[in-house]
Amino acid sequence: MPAIRYYRLPRTILLLFISVQLLTACATNPVTGNSDFVLMSEQDEILLGQKYSAAVLKEMPPYRDPALEEIVQRVGKQLASHSHRPDLDYQFTIVDSSSVNAFALPGGYIFITRGMLAYLNSEAELAAVLGHEIGHVTARHSVRQQSTATVTDILGVVVAASTGVNGVDSLTNMAGTAIVRGYGREHELEADRLGAEYLARSGYDPDAMLEVVGVLKNQEAFDIAMAKKEGREPNVYHGLFSTHPDNDARFREVVNAARIYKTGSTTRIGRDGFLLRLDGLTFGDSEQEGIVRDNRFYHKDLDFSLTFPDDWRIENQADRVIAAPAGKDGVIQLTVADIPQGVSPEQFVKKHMQLDSLRHGEKFTANGQNGYTAVANGNTPFGTRRVRYVVIYRNGSAYILAGTAASSNKQKAYDKNTLATASSLHALTAAEKKLATEKKLDIIRATRGMTYSSLARHSPINDYPEEQLRLLNDQYPDGEPELSKMLKIVR
Repeated sequence: MPAIRYYRLPRTILLLFISVQLLTACATNPVTGNSDFVLMSEQDEILLGQKYSAAVLKEMPPYRDPALEEIVQRVGKQLASHSHRPDLDYQFTIVDSSSVNAFALPGGYIFITRGMLAYLNSEAELAAVLGHEIGHVTARHSVRQQSTATVTDILGVVVAASTGVNGVDSLTNMAGTAIVRGYGREHELEADRLGAEYLARSGYDPDAMLEVVGVLKNQEAFDIAMAKKEGREPNVYHGLFSTHPDNDARFREVVNAARIYKTGSTTRIGRDGFLLRLDGLTFGDSEQEGIVRDNRFYHKDLDFSLTFPDDWRIENQADRVIAAPAGKDGVIQLTVADIPQGVSPEQFVKKHMQLDSLRHGEKFTANGQNGYTAVANGNTPFGTRRVRYVVIYRNGSAYILAGTAASSNKQKAYDKNTLATASSLHALTAAEKKLATEKKLDIIRATRGMTYSSLARHSPINDYPEEQLRLLNDQYPDGEPELSKMLKIVR
């Protein structure tokens, strides 16, 4: 076999070669009929959606409620049947997350959180959310972004090979990133236009899209007001409709333009029937996720409670609990892992956690539960820092706490906080089991003289109950219940 010889093409020729090859990777856009630059077939798109869908469901399991699942499937399938890609096998899933969001994956995989459902007030508003996400699918936004990202990646490699400078980050996860950050202003407006069209063709009023944006903008205004009151930064919303400024003229234009597709003189709203399906919906943290109340965390299924430092803000994520002080200059994290057979807490820390520069190791106990603690260098949100680790064995699982500080002068104090938090781990008392019970939506009819102030006095919502009840019923900031109309309260 003759030897293979490699020749380095001049950069300009190489770029031209790649450009010619990529120009062939075009497909007809199902919406516009124009050629779009994409690097995957429809079948590849569906397979990519399946892959991402499995990853999403691993982090956020489906929320099981037959009545809600039925209406989401029915409305979603009807909208899809009037879309530019009616032959796709669309999958609509409610996920068990308290976040307020919805998102679409390639190939027709569409998700809506139970947190989003809690704030909708009609079937038409549900259709607006699902129609917008179907628009992302029909226009192949995630596919187009990933194809563009792949070209950027290829050209980045060429630049690195030609100059010896590797300064271009990998963008191969662009489709996944788009789920979190949105698709950009133009793609979002296109999804709005398409969603409004699908609403009108399905018998819904396209103005429902304006109503949903109003719901989300009210939440944004509420968080800004509370952040100012609490001396913190607002939680910036990056999800559904997040690119729209207040009084968005272009958005209103695309919604109004969809009126030409209306199928009749009447439009479907479906308010009361939709609200009745929300009765019993989990509101806020679920028992499966664990419940946050002030600086305490309760988990009913795992039967434990944990107390974080006073005034620290707790974030309950799918796979961990994270707490941080107001200044965000420290962090304590809790995760739970399986215990390898025959491994002691000390061996777990020393051999299975793969820590660097382990020191100051000693046995640790928390309310009769055995554990081990040590200090090691670790990767943190502040860079490489000294981290206090505590592992506690209970009921066949390893409870792992890790705490650190941004600066060395806070390290000693936050180290003590981590140890104190670990020491507080205990089984739920009878009183705490009630606190670990999730809240539910309750649908009632407003009676004469009923106010949100009076409802708030009896509400189990811990923070700003009056404001949150108004948000749930789309009457923020100063609306009041209307006689005989259905209302969402929390029990």
